[in-house]
Amino acid sequence: MKVTFLGTGTSQGVPVIGCSCPVCKSLDFRDKRFRSSVHIQIGKLSLVIDTGPDFRSQILRAGITELDAVIFTHEHKDHTAGLDDIRPFNFKQRKDMPVFGKPQVLEQIKREFAYIFSGKRYPGVPQVETIEIDDNPFTIEGITITPIPVMHYKLPVLGFRIGDFTYITDANHIPEDSLKLIEGTETLVLNALQMESHISHFTLDEAVEMAKKIGAKNTYFTHISHKLGLHNTVDQELPEGIALAYDGLQLTLG
Repeated sequence: MKVTFLGTGTSQGVPVIGCSCPVCKSLDFRDKRFRSSVHIQIGKLSLVIDTGPDFRSQILRAGITELDAVIFTHEHKDHTAGLDDIRPFNFKQRKDMPVFGKPQVLEQIKREFAYIFSGKRYPGVPQVETIEIDDNPFTIEGITITPIPVMHYKLPVLGFRIGDFTYITDANHIPEDSLKLIEGTETLVLNALQMESHISHFTLDEAVEMAKKIGAKNTYFTHISHKLGLHNTVDQELPEGIALAYDGLQLTLG
């Protein structure tokens, strides 16, 4: 399995428009963060989790030329807004794109991208096959994917586990039943928004505490705000086995 972090930023991305803080002015490429998304390659199977507003740029930068499915964690715009940019894959692969999400996520997508689902479809619009999922495991081309229910303040969000890899973004609470589903994970991705308390995201300290509780061999933090601080400074202060992810980071997992 190869995992590529397409984006590791929060809803506004980093740098933030109009901001002159040290992070937004940083020349370190690791402080430049597109909205959160990840690409997973398992053999010939190519998946992305979430298609945010930067999706086109992310796909081009990563050199992804084949895509078999899109999986959505939740319905917020910073995780869905780039769905239209699956069109080149439709044209190249000559098939509809399977899009997996909970019913409320797919309903939101159908409202925001009404032209995709219209009875009178405009030529060239994305070709999508929506597939409802719930909290139960599902498969894509023989690969089992286990949803991990978490809470984003009052909004239910799904993380996902594939083998020994677990990806969780936009969460500030992981129920005990979900923690049991994560047990044995060797590589964990978890959101860590900023230093200060936040209503719907783990802070850095909360994310570190949760990472230690889960006990994965390696944990990477994502969905990072400019308020967290400079990548180089924060990353050096993290405990062993925990690191900040950055756009373009690739992990090769057994």
